[in-house]
Amino acid sequence: MSIRPPRAPVKGTRAYDSSGRRERARRQHEQALEAARALFLEHGYVATTVESIAAAAGVSAATVYKSYGGKAGLARELVRRGLEGAGPVPAEERSNALRHSGSREEVVEGWSRFVAELAPRTAPLFLLLRDAARTDAEAADLYAEVDEARLKRMADNARFLADAGYLRDGVSVREARDVLWFVTTAETYDLLVTQRGWSLSKLSRFVRGVMTESLF
Repeated sequence: MSIRPPRAPVKGTRAYDSSGRRERARRQHEQALEAARALFLEHGYVATTVESIAAAAGVSAATVYKSYGGKAGLARELVRRGLEGAGPVPAEERSNALRHSGSREEVVEGWSRFVAELAPRTAPLFLLLRDAARTDAEAADLYAEVDEARLKRMADNARFLADAGYLRDGVSVREARDVLWFVTTAETYDLLVTQRGWSLSKLSRFVRGVMTESLF
């Protein structure tokens, strides 16, 4: 019977470190988004191409398509991020938390601040999509999607106000929804801040006043 010589110890293989690859991919994604926002707002949605976005971002067009699926995907992600607002906690979560504050005044004050926080981040994108929707089917679908989502959110907020007993007698949930929808439109921000030069704090006070006078 032969005896096999002992096997030579197998050299340990170093585990593949993918953190560098992930970081490069993250930077490319961010560069594409930043380039898309800048080019969309400068040249319009329709005139901006994926190729021009890729060139400005220093990535390939294939990378942009793979990451976002095209211009609509980029615009959708820009809107999503804009709606998250500033800070580590998304604005929607902070808005929901206000419902447990126990005070109607705190809810109204908080919601009016959210308008001033989110509008500069989202209104230019909403207006961009609204204008592009006239000639671009993808932009039209995306604009309808984000506008419907906002309307549903305002309906949810209105039902909260009704369930909490905050609405004035005679004010329906539908009417409350429409008031909340109006003060959060991109057009309201554009007219008062962009065109008339209002400050964000003045916009916030206006929103608070409209909600208070119309609903309570």
